[in-house]
Amino acid sequence: MSFDLDSKTRRRLGYKMIDWVDEYFSSLPDRPVQLPIEQRTFAALADRMPEQGQEAEAVLNEACQELIDKGFHVPAANYFGLMNPTPAYLAVLAETLVAALNPQLASLARSQLASKIEAETVRWIGERVGWRVPFDGTFTSGGNEANFSALALALAWRFPEVVESGLASLSKPPVLYASSEAHHSIDKSAGLLGLGRRALRRIPVDDRIQLDPVRLESTIQDDLKQGLQPFAIVASAGTTNSGAIDDIPALADLARRYELWLHVDGAYGAAVIFSDHHRNLVRGIAQADSVTIDPHKWLAMPFAAGVLLTSHPEMLQKTFGVSTPYMPHASSLPLLDNFKISVQWSRRMNSLKLWLTLRVHGRLAYEELIDQQLRLAESFADWTTKSREFVLAAPQILPIVNFCLKGPARDSEAAAAAHARIASEVCADGRLWISETRVAGNSVLRMMVISYLTEEKHLQSLQRALIKAARKI
Repeated sequence: MSFDLDSKTRRRLGYKMIDWVDEYFSSLPDRPVQLPIEQRTFAALADRMPEQGQEAEAVLNEACQELIDKGFHVPAANYFGLMNPTPAYLAVLAETLVAALNPQLASLARSQLASKIEAETVRWIGERVGWRVPFDGTFTSGGNEANFSALALALAWRFPEVVESGLASLSKPPVLYASSEAHHSIDKSAGLLGLGRRALRRIPVDDRIQLDPVRLESTIQDDLKQGLQPFAIVASAGTTNSGAIDDIPALADLARRYELWLHVDGAYGAAVIFSDHHRNLVRGIAQADSVTIDPHKWLAMPFAAGVLLTSHPEMLQKTFGVSTPYMPHASSLPLLDNFKISVQWSRRMNSLKLWLTLRVHGRLAYEELIDQQLRLAESFADWTTKSREFVLAAPQILPIVNFCLKGPARDSEAAAAAHARIASEVCADGRLWISETRVAGNSVLRMMVISYLTEEKHLQSLQRALIKAARKI
């Protein structure tokens, strides 16, 4: 079968796909998250690579049916898990357009309007951060790449010689700081940058699950006495486990005092800047030197979409800029080529989905989404405090609620075992999904409102399932 399908075939397959997607979206408010436990299988597929193609519509129908019938549906309204949202439909259409046009954003000369749309989207987000000074940024594959890039910026800012001469050019080992609850991508980035994961100082958190500034300063002073070179502080704005937001102004003050780069990992929580009502939750974010935001978390975008922004735009080219004869040279262009300000080389247009969604729905739609999900989380947290079976385990800041079974001590193995059994019971029939995790070292049950389809009725269904599970064990 030729890759060049005729117009009639393209239209037939396209309309068939739209019908599948439309039916799937219509099912999401009531769709189970996964199959019942007795029907799940994780065996590898064993088919041989096809030598001859099959009829396109039959293959498409089979793939759609199998993925929907046997898939794990994070877009479902009953998914109370990690930061995987129901994607906005306009974003789905944008992804289709990007796949069809396949723009190459490595250079402006070869992307033009696509690069300008990305630059505009970065500007919109940076303006919501609150920056009035020059700033810039780039879309990334996600928060991991964005955090890695931010720490590369911090390293090059503090030690300019590292870009060309590497860490061997330094007389003293560099170190950086984050809370004990910060995302694992910070550890990974420290290793990949050649610093070593031991260069990351994990600072204990206080009773609000925030990085403790007093302990942080004490650790910085100890490291200086030991002949080490601190260079960066990572503030979390919405931790994965609890949604905690560090005291950004306090950390910004320490960063200025010790001449350190302040990075805000706001992959999830920094999206609150889209709400005028709640942006104070990340008060001080404009004091950051760099910020990570993942639109594929709280901004209802499909994977993949991360954003790195910095108030030191000159550091992007100093850190990532390279020259090569096979890329076009056009110094008169108004924007820098993306391959000069990014880890990536060939890259897709991850900005169109957010740009198009904002064009169609506007920022106020995000403000409404954020307000609604915070209200639902507050409602669930209130239910927890009144429950006879459970107790709130950590402050509810964002739409994440940590709660515990009453009875066993939170730091005990009995609590962890009980919480794991409750999560397993709740998830057994496939309708709902929650998880067990640890916050400040203690076992907790975790639920999160992440789908724009989730309503109070879905919370009530989860509450009934939790009560039933608690009484069963």
